[in-house]
Amino acid sequence: MEEKDRTLGLRSVVSISVGLVIATSCLVSLGQGAGSIGVVFIGAMVIACLLNMTTVASLSELNALMPNTTGGLAQYTLACMGPFPTLISMVGGYLICNIMSSGVEASIFAYAMASTIHLPIPSLMYTFIMTVVVMIANLYGVDMFAKIQDLVAFLLVGSMLILGVIGMLGLGTGEVVHQPYSMATDFKGVVSTIAVAFWLFIGAEYVIPVSKNVKNARRNVPLGMMIGLALICLVQSVMVLGFHNYTPWAELENSAAPHLLYGGNLLGNAGKVWMTFVSALAVVSTQNSTVNGLAGICQGMAKMNMMPRVFAKTNKHGVPYFGVVFVSVFIFVFAALSDGSSDAISFLILVGSVFWMISYILAHIDVLILRKRLPKAPRSFKVPCGPLFPIIGICGTVYMILNISTDPVERNMIWLVTGITFLVLGIYSFFWIKYKMKMPVFKSVPLQKVMAMENSMYYTIRKRRGMWR
Repeated sequence: MEEKDRTLGLRSVVSISVGLVIATSCLVSLGQGAGSIGVVFIGAMVIACLLNMTTVASLSELNALMPNTTGGLAQYTLACMGPFPTLISMVGGYLICNIMSSGVEASIFAYAMASTIHLPIPSLMYTFIMTVVVMIANLYGVDMFAKIQDLVAFLLVGSMLILGVIGMLGLGTGEVVHQPYSMATDFKGVVSTIAVAFWLFIGAEYVIPVSKNVKNARRNVPLGMMIGLALICLVQSVMVLGFHNYTPWAELENSAAPHLLYGGNLLGNAGKVWMTFVSALAVVSTQNSTVNGLAGICQGMAKMNMMPRVFAKTNKHGVPYFGVVFVSVFIFVFAALSDGSSDAISFLILVGSVFWMISYILAHIDVLILRKRLPKAPRSFKVPCGPLFPIIGICGTVYMILNISTDPVERNMIWLVTGITFLVLGIYSFFWIKYKMKMPVFKSVPLQKVMAMENSMYYTIRKRRGMWR
């Protein structure tokens, strides 16, 4: 694609990066994390943010080595470790996790709307309307997606920043709370919440599938993701300082909707309505990024015959329409399942987040493998300091997995469910790769062949030869 045909600038990259990261579940995690240890939770947030920056740096290098690949991490891992870990990590770590989390996001949004705006309609109707609007917008292509994302991200970050500053400076109409800045007894208490803070920064890499539409992608893709993460960390830190002045830590930690609690304490009913508006922006931003990003990832995987071919088909706007509709429908399904009670789904999101973290680990490993295998291959972006940052990212993310929950019983259950899910996906992946893709299960695919899979004729030729069915 010629540079003049690229439509997205640095601002769009930042807004897309922010899009999935700032979500209603993140507002809940932010409140619960701050409520558990106080303002010092900002320290855990900074560490988690830096760890995620190592991930987006690794993904940026992979994208620079394999530009214009629609499948992103799926294609990187295929070239490094073969189809088996690729299929497991992408189906478990991206598709299942993101669709479930977006469904719960939509359910929380519906709850907030119903509790603030009292209309004689089922709460699920809010979710249905929002899902249909976002789906239709994404079917019209990347330009429409970017316009929505830019506006929503601007209003979302702006609203959070204003609400945080009002609380931080003690300018709210509610009663100021006098409480300690720190509830942690030692540094270990802060470190134990990094796993909670890690969830606040997951998802910035969703800009990768649309990088082929970015102007000056060499600079704007890594820079945009870094700016997005730093901006999120700043805004959420301001929010924590606002929490300190207007919401008792114990109430914040135990609240199912701490952002609504804070809004009400800060500005009364007006603050609750405003925070509901923020929740609406967050879920639109999340679902917009999820639908667009997952549809692109499914398209790339379909080109590699790792998913049904229908996911690769596009409409007249160049949009993988089946993926857009498929993801939107199942987001609504999970929203309906979690309507009124999201405890079980929230637990599964924690399981899904482990898969997401494993995908991040694979990204770092991919960088290390390709540096050794192709040391002289041209890279328009390279993570500095040799293997240092990928190794730090791997170690930090492993720590997050080992400390995914502070409750030992819940942590063991998460590991158990993760193990069972791995087993099921492993069996499925083995048979799909061996009998549908007709490829060696664990053999890596040459980089040139992976990039050739972007061409629609690659699938057609292999099918004619009886190699794929």
